[in-house]
Amino acid sequence: MNNVEIRELRYFVTVAEELSFSRAAQRLGIAQPPLSRSIRRLEAKLGTPLFERTTRLVMLTAAAEELLDSSRSVITAFDAALRRARRTAGARQPLLVAARSRDAGLLAKIRSRYEAVPGRRPLSAMVTGWQDPAVLVRRGEADAALLSSPFDTAGLDAEPLLTEPRVAVLPAGHRLAGRRRLRRADLADEPFPYRPGAEPAMTAYWSGRDQTPLPRRPLRHGPAVCGLAQILEVVALGQAVAFVPASAACRHPRADLVYLPVSDLSPRVVAVAWPRAATAPYIADFVRAAEDLAEEGGFTASPGTP
Repeated sequence: MNNVEIRELRYFVTVAEELSFSRAAQRLGIAQPPLSRSIRRLEAKLGTPLFERTTRLVMLTAAAEELLDSSRSVITAFDAALRRARRTAGARQPLLVAARSRDAGLLAKIRSRYEAVPGRRPLSAMVTGWQDPAVLVRRGEADAALLSSPFDTAGLDAEPLLTEPRVAVLPAGHRLAGRRRLRRADLADEPFPYRPGAEPAMTAYWSGRDQTPLPRRPLRHGPAVCGLAQILEVVALGQAVAFVPASAACRHPRADLVYLPVSDLSPRVVAVAWPRAATAPYIADFVRAAEDLAEEGGFTASPGTP
């Protein structure tokens, strides 16, 4: 197995995803015969077939199912290492930092501190919208990132910078609008806005189901949304309730909305993240700038898009 080439893994993954040698060859930009030979060599090295071939179908064997996810991870890690190595070698390459739009204000503060470092590289911000900045770091497309709950730090090192509570936002005429404080169970039967295509962890977080289980009630989906402005509008119209960061509540007071604390709701956490075991000094400079600001109390909860 030690002599398996990264090219062979790329070929294997492409065939496994396409379940067709002809489509895989077209996607790879090569002829089908060398692709087939490469797969046969890989199977010989592994000592087991990876595909069951008929005149009409190509199917994965159990060995291929076992190998597929690991192969994808290896390819991703290899490509990420190449990208990071090229940027490290290029002294004029900027430091690439990814963040969702809601954390752009925090990134601007860190940038000001980082730019005071003598000899630092220029910083280029990558604002991702809904896209997870952690994915860009894992793929080597960004050197560091600001992550906002919920986030997955697999393959990354991370340091929390900011923690703030979240609150419930209800229409002013809601039956619970006069309460001083809520629990998540009080809203278990209410519809929540949702983002189409969101990962389960994100849906659980924004509906308050990311901690100890609520009573066994299915989550009710309210309208689809793509940002804080839409969330507040659908809540004001009585179509849903929502959980938002407390800072967003401070920045968007409205007569038709009520913001209430929730005693058992998880907070919003913002962290700085970078590739695990990264040694590039310019990444360390950025992380240090972020940590120093956090220690000095230089961050306040920034409003933004949940």
